[in-house]
Amino acid sequence: MPGYLLTTATVATCPHGGSASFTASQDRVLADGAPVLVVSDSTTIAGCPFMVGNVASPCTTVRWQAPAVRVTAGDPVLLDTSVGLCLSAASAPQGTLQISTNQSKVEGT
Repeated sequence: MPGYLLTTATVATCPHGGSASFTASQDRVLADGAPVLVVSDSTTIAGCPFMVGNVASPCTTVRWQAPAVRVTAGDPVLLDTSVGLCLSAASAPQGTLQISTNQSKVEGT
């Protein structure tokens, strides 16, 4: 499925409002002046207030699924149609990453 490439400038949150931070493993491929993200890049979540009962269970990381199949920057690139599964510190899935702002100049499939 086609979509716009995600970059380190992409703004996203976990389903509970925690902020996502992207770390690109490459800096040679840019879109709108920012490094393009690939499926193996690190995405962390800060400030997630999620609780399970009375126990804090914040989203801490993201596991990416459905990257581009035709576009790579070493590894397959991430698209705004890719699915970012937010995980707790215990690796429990807690919902999907919500992308609010992204570049809209470079598309891939």
